[in-house]
Amino acid sequence: MTTRVWDYLLEYQNERLDVLDAVEKVFNSGQLVLGESVRGFEEEFAAYHGVGHCVGVDNGTNAITLGLQALGVQPGDEVITVSNTAAPTVIAIDNAGATPVFVDVREEDFLMDTTQIEAKITDRTRCLVPVHLYGQCVDMAAIRAIADKHGLSVLEDCAQAHGARQHGKIAGSTGDVAAFSFYPTKVLGAYGDGGAVITPHDNVAAQLRRLRYYGMDEIYYTVQTPAHNSRLDEVQAEILRRKLTRLDTYVAGRQAVARRYEEGLQDTGLRLPATNAGNDHVYYVYVVRHPRRDDIIERLKSYDIHLNISYPWPVHTMSGFAHLAERTGSLPVTEALAGEIFSLPMYPSLSPDQQDKVVHALRQVLSTL
Repeated sequence: MTTRVWDYLLEYQNERLDVLDAVEKVFNSGQLVLGESVRGFEEEFAAYHGVGHCVGVDNGTNAITLGLQALGVQPGDEVITVSNTAAPTVIAIDNAGATPVFVDVREEDFLMDTTQIEAKITDRTRCLVPVHLYGQCVDMAAIRAIADKHGLSVLEDCAQAHGARQHGKIAGSTGDVAAFSFYPTKVLGAYGDGGAVITPHDNVAAQLRRLRYYGMDEIYYTVQTPAHNSRLDEVQAEILRRKLTRLDTYVAGRQAVARRYEEGLQDTGLRLPATNAGNDHVYYVYVVRHPRRDDIIERLKSYDIHLNISYPWPVHTMSGFAHLAERTGSLPVTEALAGEIFSLPMYPSLSPDQQDKVVHALRQVLSTL
């Protein structure tokens, strides 16, 4: 049986009746766009995070773009983030017309090195975008202190951190806005694309609602400023409403898988994920590190185990971002990680037998390197 990094089929079989009931509910509702399912999900997702507002959008990339625009980020502004992230983080900044500026990540946890931020702040800097990578939070106390000191906004990229917490505070509840993706692989995943932005600010929420609907206010067909068509789909919203009630269960399942990996892969030479003090890691992906990463991945194919890399190419080294200030060699930790990290299978329905297969194969491969 082929083992891959992610699979949804067993979860779907377990939740099939609820998923199909969600679809039936929407199709029988008489309203297929921005109806009761979107409104209900927005209220429930905001309540889960303890903030005043949630605005559903069509995907996580646009969640970041619209979030930045709602905060007043404009063309010519600079936004500080990391290069060790999925490219959509940076694409979204570019889509908003801003210039991404990178700081390096930390060796110990692969997260934004907050000690490097102040050196990158200029009179054009408008926003900090910490990425809660792989399932745990960046040091948000440090981020908030720097932002407040310099009069900057904070947008949390929570695409990989649904349900993660730091000192009891849930990811997304510290920033001025937080952006989420509901791509199917996520901790809270839809059956297609989807995204959301949460915020405690009334004015930001109002602007977000305009931005996702062509720039129109409550009176439709009256455009204030031309904007986007970025609405969360009713069907996906209703499915997400059902799955939100199970989010904490999904997180617990991922944490159980992580514990089994930690027990099975000790003393193998793999560098396993480190969880920072005060963090509750939700393990969106289980990223390990080894200097012979490519050999390991290739040899595991003979066991019918197919892994991937999150992420093999730092954003600042991609040709599409050659116009940015950072060049190869400018972010040494990020660049070193790109040659050594890889992701093991991680999802709540991963069975102990499947996981044992991965652990056994890894131990065999590592013993022969």
